[in-house]
Amino acid sequence: MKKRTKRILLIIPMIFIAGIIYIFTYVPSLPKENGVVETLLYLGDSDNQPLIVAFGGAEGGIDWHRNHMKGKRDSLIQKGYAILAIGYFNADGTPRNLDRISLDAISDTIMNIAKKNKIDESKIALIGGSKGGELILNLASRFNQYKAVIALSTSNVTFPAITWSANTSSWTYKGNEVAYVPAPLKTISPALKGDLFTAFSMMLEDEEAVKNAEIHVENINGPILILSGKEDDQWPSTSMSNQIIERLKNKKFKHFNEHIILNGGHIEPLKHFDLVYDFLEKHLPAK
Repeated sequence: MKKRTKRILLIIPMIFIAGIIYIFTYVPSLPKENGVVETLLYLGDSDNQPLIVAFGGAEGGIDWHRNHMKGKRDSLIQKGYAILAIGYFNADGTPRNLDRISLDAISDTIMNIAKKNKIDESKIALIGGSKGGELILNLASRFNQYKAVIALSTSNVTFPAITWSANTSSWTYKGNEVAYVPAPLKTISPALKGDLFTAFSMMLEDEEAVKNAEIHVENINGPILILSGKEDDQWPSTSMSNQIIERLKNKKFKHFNEHIILNGGHIEPLKHFDLVYDFLEKHLPAK
C-alpha cells in the first residue's frame, strides 16, 4: 500500500509538469475566419470627408458601434468626419479570439472602403484604445497611408494573443507573426487573480524580449497623440507611452507627437475627447 502511495505521489507532479509544458507549447490552429474583418461605416452628408478608423480593445466586437460611443461618433460626424468602426475579433464572421489577427487584411479592408465617393482617402486617421492602441501603432508603422494616429491607454510593444496558451502573437504581417513579449510562467498566478497590471509588468521585465517586440513607431507617416491614465490598473500604459515618445525622440521623428497623462484609470482617455477633437482640428482638419 505504501509503495502504491509513493508511486501516485511521484506521478502527480509529473502530470502537472506535463500539463504545464502542453499549455505553453500547444499552438492553436487558425480558424477559417482568419483575415475576416467586420465593419460599419458612418457617413455625414458632405463630400471629401476625412476617415476616422476606430478600434476597440480586448473586449472584442465593434466597440465604436456600441451605445457608449454614440456621442463621440455623432460629434465627429458633425465636425465633418466619416467613422469606420471595425471589429477584428469576436464580431460577426470574425475570429473568436484575438490571436494572430492579420494587419494586412485590416489595412486592405480600410482602403477598399476609403474609395467610397464621400471619403477623402488621402486623409485617414486611426484611433484605438488598449489592445486597439497596440493594433493601430502596429498598423500605422507598416502602412504609410495613415496620416494621423490617436492611441489611448496603449502599449509600446506587442503582447501575446489573448488565448489560454498565450504563446502566439496578437498580430501577423505578410503571413508572419509580429514579434511579441512572451508571458513567463510566473504571470499565471496574477493573471488568474485578475491582476493584469502585475502580469503585464512581469512580461516587461524581459528587456531583450521588449527590445525585440517594440513597435517601430518612428515609421508612422503623420502626427501622433497618446493619452493615458496614470492610475491605469490594466497595464502600465503611462510608462509604456513614455517609452513611445522616447523612441520617437531618439529616432528624430519628424511629425508632431504628444503624450498627455491624465488623472484616472484605464478608460480615463475616453472622458477627454476634447483633446482628440483639438488634435484632429489641427492636424487632420475636415474642412
